[in-house]
Amino acid sequence: MSLVLPPRRRLFGAGLAALLARQARAQGGEGLAALGRSGGITFGTAIDSGRLGDAAYAAQIVTEAQLLVPEWESKWAALQPRPGSFDFGPLGAVASFAQAKGKQLRGHVLVWHEAMPSWLVDGLGEGAAKARSLLAAHLDGVLAATRPAIRDWDVVNEAVANAEGNPFTAATPAQGDLRDTPWLRALGPGYIEETFRQARERDRTLRLTYNDYGLEGDTPWAEEKRQRVLRLLRRMVGAQCPVDALGLQAHLLMDEPFRPEPLAGFLRAVRELGLAVLITELDVREGQQLPGGLAARDAAVAERVRQVVGTALDAGCRTVLTWGLSDRNSWLARDPGVMRKDGQVHRGLPLDDAGGRKPMWQALATAFGSRRG
Repeated sequence: MSLVLPPRRRLFGAGLAALLARQARAQGGEGLAALGRSGGITFGTAIDSGRLGDAAYAAQIVTEAQLLVPEWESKWAALQPRPGSFDFGPLGAVASFAQAKGKQLRGHVLVWHEAMPSWLVDGLGEGAAKARSLLAAHLDGVLAATRPAIRDWDVVNEAVANAEGNPFTAATPAQGDLRDTPWLRALGPGYIEETFRQARERDRTLRLTYNDYGLEGDTPWAEEKRQRVLRLLRRMVGAQCPVDALGLQAHLLMDEPFRPEPLAGFLRAVRELGLAVLITELDVREGQQLPGGLAARDAAVAERVRQVVGTALDAGCRTVLTWGLSDRNSWLARDPGVMRKDGQVHRGLPLDDAGGRKPMWQALATAFGSRRG
């Protein structure tokens, strides 16, 4: 089984080059990819293969991003919807787009408690031996097929339990520091280390990333989540488990207070373990009470992004990805769990509905520019 790249002619209309040229003139200057590169930073974004036929969407990706991550196409349910039957078609479309446009690609995600087909949940319920065979078969199929295109994977996603009082979920079932999931119930707390070791066995040069959210704020629950993640990473490193990086999702909440010092201290501790730090899913959910007017809203979002991204870059982060580029295509505008209830739409990404660059875009550009030698 291999990752088949579809013909380029199926992805790009004849007018894309002209659209890119018009967009560059309208926006006035380089995109975030070029600005980041000049400061030694790789900027990227999540991508949806179903939108690649939209020339404006494709042009935004080409102009602004160097590193792409599939929103859905590399999750378990997308790649292996039926037992032993792999479907690399949608991921192949993303890989073809990246190859054609000279972009890099990262994978998201090998093991997660969501995006699991029902047959997988049932299989994990049969016990450890069955769970191990399912995990091994998935890693065999996916890592061999994607090796030419993907050199960095989120290996395990969101395995650490949220602390009491967190704003993301009412309560997260837990066993110790870990979220109670079908994987944990099937294989015990060692499933995280086991997955990383199996991934390394299949690809000695792949960057292996642990990815999680809720680590940025200045609150007791965020501090507890940071300590839980840090304990996990320290255990992994102490056991010589092949983890290479921490993915800081950075789904930021404007209602959550922020100070640089707690996040900076946490990231220093992660870096002292010898791990890289990536921002992997940056976007912003605006507060319950909105400031008056779009200008004030955009300024507040940009300031929070400047603070958080600046703190991460100061700590050695050199990869920044947003979870989408335009408010028009954001999950913040369509997922009932995160949509605003007042009829407004979160302005939590660098580009507005029409693809225009917002103050958040400028905050990222300024942060990248400050890293130039």
